[in-house]
Amino acid sequence: MRNKIIVAATTAALLGVATWIALPSASASTVADPYFPDDGNPGVDVLHYDVAIGWDKGVLSGDTTLTIKATAKLPEFHLDLSGLTVSAVDVDGRAAKFRREGAHELVITPAKAIVKGAQFKTRIRYGGKPTGEGWHVYPNGGALALGEPHSATSWYPADDHPSDKATFHLTATVPDGWTAIGNGEPEPVRTAKGKTVFRWNEDRPVATYLTTVAIDKFTVRRSKMPDGTPMLFAYGDGIDPRPESEAAVPKIIKLFSKLFGPYPFASVGAIAVNGVEAGNVPQAIETQRRPTFQGGFFDVSLSHELAHQWFGNNVSFTDWRDGCIAECFAQYANQLWEEAEYDSDLDNFFYAAMLRQSLDDPDFWSVRLYDPGPGRELHPALYDKGSMMLHALRRMVGDDAFFGTLKRWQRDHRDGNASFPDFEKLAAQVSGKNLTGFFAEWAHSTTEPSDANLRPGSLAGVQPLPSDDDSDGPGRPDEPEIKTPRK
Repeated sequence: MRNKIIVAATTAALLGVATWIALPSASASTVADPYFPDDGNPGVDVLHYDVAIGWDKGVLSGDTTLTIKATAKLPEFHLDLSGLTVSAVDVDGRAAKFRREGAHELVITPAKAIVKGAQFKTRIRYGGKPTGEGWHVYPNGGALALGEPHSATSWYPADDHPSDKATFHLTATVPDGWTAIGNGEPEPVRTAKGKTVFRWNEDRPVATYLTTVAIDKFTVRRSKMPDGTPMLFAYGDGIDPRPESEAAVPKIIKLFSKLFGPYPFASVGAIAVNGVEAGNVPQAIETQRRPTFQGGFFDVSLSHELAHQWFGNNVSFTDWRDGCIAECFAQYANQLWEEAEYDSDLDNFFYAAMLRQSLDDPDFWSVRLYDPGPGRELHPALYDKGSMMLHALRRMVGDDAFFGTLKRWQRDHRDGNASFPDFEKLAAQVSGKNLTGFFAEWAHSTTEPSDANLRPGSLAGVQPLPSDDDSDGPGRPDEPEIKTPRK
């Protein structure tokens, strides 16, 4: 996660990405992600998570069952869990041996080896005071699971790699007076003996870093979009509801459905939290269906995080080299929203402002958009240079081919994973153009593109904005700088 100052003319910031390469040996303890080699677990394909947690007085108790398909013979297998103490493990109802290795490896040895292709259930009971990077405690005693690239293993055992997406059910038990918000659809709430039990069901595959639980004294507001899609907005303790921001959601979803294809999920909304001050907490993140924001949200931040529901959530990356699959597109969605809602001239204001930024920043072109390098998987280049690249691509191939590519991308990879090279091939196929040179200079290079690729089509002749001109263009008044940390 990174904090970044953003001028409203050019951006609003936020996150997501992933894929994996299976290692030949199922006994190895990692999936071959080049940036996070200890993440994920070969031989394991999680189909469903049934996560049950309790939270009270700073202590987490957990009882999670994973439905897994073995993609190799498994005399033992690995899952990822950080910090918490495991008390028992069962495999298909029989007690299994287990041990801890490294920072987050939980190694499980079933009573009998699992044969390749078999589907089995693993139940893990655990608890303690969470210490992982993805669990954050509010001063008022509430808590939030949030983070990228890592958060899930702070509160439940997982195959923690975005290439292994699974359906997800959450049961959260909290003291009366508190509310637990999760992914997916809410189920009936039960209250007994001073405890309240909240259940949430996500029936569409989700990457682990996109799961969440937020525990606070929420004000919850429910409504529907004009087409009947349920909306749920949860405001944490001390945050006033924002009906004007809620009203922007149906407009954003309608626009993006026109540009990207149908909205991928059956509900939408937002979670606004307050009081988490740790430096590794992003200001916003695209938790599936219901993005999470620190302090509140407005239309530009909403447009970024809601775009992620298509780019990053519906179609997730194959490994962490593919951050552009999520961030480049979500950032450019900000510009598409401003173009539609505020009649912004993207060529002469957004793009010209980015050209000015590239002149002012000698390192602007120095990071590749695909495979930016370990520790740079969410580098600011994905937001700035990445959104420029997509606008240049749009001008190179024309609107019909550009938006046709985005719709095909969503349809072809629904609920799955894909890489940025996959996108390059699709864009060339749909447009009928040879885009090898374009992507070589934009996505795989660390120098400024040639003028033919930097200023294609209507961008020919566009010059950097004067350094004293930070306007947003016609149709939208200038706004002050907004400090919006990027995911």
